[in-house]
Amino acid sequence: MPSAKSARVAKSGHLRNLPLRTKAKTYVTRTRSAIEAGDAAAAEQNAKAAIVALDKAVQKGALHKANAARRKSRLMRQFNASKKKA
Repeated sequence: MPSAKSARVAKSGHLRNLPLRTKAKTYVTRTRSAIEAGDAAAAEQNAKAAIVALDKAVQKGALHKANAARRKSRLMRQFNASKKKA
């Protein structure tokens, strides 16, 4: 069982990081939805926003840099594959 102070610190860190992670996941989800729908313009716009949100989350310490890099890589791989199909 953690001490009261470490529990408080962990909770405040969690609350500080949550919006950053949520925003990044939201943009990634929007990009994937746009890719599946075939909307290239919306997919490109959301992909750019997702990359910015992931980088900002890394900068603030909400995500590990390798985690964000993996997500960006997978997202751009899907995006580029969808452009080749169209």
